[in-house]
Amino acid sequence: MSLLKMKYFIALKSIIKLLVLLLVFSWNQVSAQGKNSVYLLGYNAKARMTFTSTTYSIIPESRQIPFEDTQGNISDENGNILMSSNGVYIADATGDTMLNGGGLNPGWAVNNFPGGLPQPNSNLFLPLPGDTNKFILFHQAADININLACPYIFYSLIDISLNSGFGEVVSKNNVALAGAFGWGFAACKHGNGRDWWVTAMADLGNGIHVFLVTPDTVQYMGLQTFPITGFQWGYAGQPVFSPNGEKFAFGGSYGINGMNYLSCISLFSFDRCNGLFTLDSLIDYSDNYISASSAFSSNSQYLYFASSEKLYQFNTDSIIVNPYQLVATNDVFPSPTPPFYTNFALMYLAANGKIYISSGSSVKHLHEMNYPDSAGIACDVQLHNVFTNCFFIGVPNHPNYYLGRLVGSPCDTLTGIHDLAAHDFRFSISPNPNNGNFRIMYLLPQNKSGTLQIFNITGKEIYHQNLPPWSTLQYISLPKIADGVYQCTITSNNQRVNKKLVVVRE
Repeated sequence: MSLLKMKYFIALKSIIKLLVLLLVFSWNQVSAQGKNSVYLLGYNAKARMTFTSTTYSIIPESRQIPFEDTQGNISDENGNILMSSNGVYIADATGDTMLNGGGLNPGWAVNNFPGGLPQPNSNLFLPLPGDTNKFILFHQAADININLACPYIFYSLIDISLNSGFGEVVSKNNVALAGAFGWGFAACKHGNGRDWWVTAMADLGNGIHVFLVTPDTVQYMGLQTFPITGFQWGYAGQPVFSPNGEKFAFGGSYGINGMNYLSCISLFSFDRCNGLFTLDSLIDYSDNYISASSAFSSNSQYLYFASSEKLYQFNTDSIIVNPYQLVATNDVFPSPTPPFYTNFALMYLAANGKIYISSGSSVKHLHEMNYPDSAGIACDVQLHNVFTNCFFIGVPNHPNYYLGRLVGSPCDTLTGIHDLAAHDFRFSISPNPNNGNFRIMYLLPQNKSGTLQIFNITGKEIYHQNLPPWSTLQYISLPKIADGVYQCTITSNNQRVNKKLVVVRE
């Protein structure tokens, strides 16, 4: 091939890749909102589950990267996937291998599972503090030689501005800590509103390793141990922070000869300034079934946990007077046909405020909890309600990317960071809604919920919508209204901001 032909071929390949990316972006922009708005499903047949603030859509897709249990991904503010990982390699926005993205987690697990690791919550993408172009991926892989514990906590760094905006892995398989670790990461924004706390579990589930991610370093802050009463389950289950960052939980079970499982969940208070955990409660919910899951409601009040057959709710605001209660029981549903059945495995709080529950083996359905902020069976668990049309197991491990600084705390010391100002809604409207369709962007104070109201010139409310704390963007479609000037108001945490809205239909 001549030098001229080679240059032409390289240029053509770049153009095709850019067109693919633009198609991905244009589809996402009308469907998704926020860094946590997409689940990538499937190993052979594949699909994309995309969330708005109130609902979801599922569309089949072709992409290279397959997923078993391990999935990490992160999107931009408009819901455009930036990168993903299955524990074996990092993919770019097109689903193909990112530049220098191969060769993650060298060792036994990747050698035996080259199509994706079967470890839940073992990938975690975070924006790197202080640099909008850089991201950090925490990752781990089990080793059969140490009882399937993980011998390393790795992290890799990605610069999304490189390789024509498709990103490049600039530093890979950095060892944050060596030892023996349980599966699963969790992350919470530091009280300064910029840095990140990241946790990894001790392999016996009796301690929490803590890391602090700052603009300059990943710093190991030590191991915090705590007493285990009754029994030791040896597995940390699904570690998770509450959306407000004040609580932390994980649960798991221990069985004798594969039966008579003892199950327990640990609930902690968390100090976002110093990264310290305080054990509040040990909840024994043994029902003789294996257990691995935990999730908080969007308002952080209710903690959910499940065995394979039963799903429970616990009111964390009334620990003494309110024991946990049963809110759903598995009905052994074939998905789609035997021997594939749904049960309860892992739980995930999604960008629409609902909780989705996966099953312990590859099936085509998700369970859906419609109202996690409601007490008891009013949380409304709909069994196998979501049909994905592809076999899958894991979905991504998304922290609360939108938690603000802890105002008035000893660590609320950063200044000059515009997007951390609790009083500044950063409220904008675009484009001019000639056809009644537009979008709003905003930053709610301290990650509180809010409301959007639109009033006509007489002060009559013509539109009302709740704004969830996990989103910074909403697409609005107004009913048919007359041309004129309207007032658009966002209210949250006893604060309010107004914008004028001019409707001029063509």
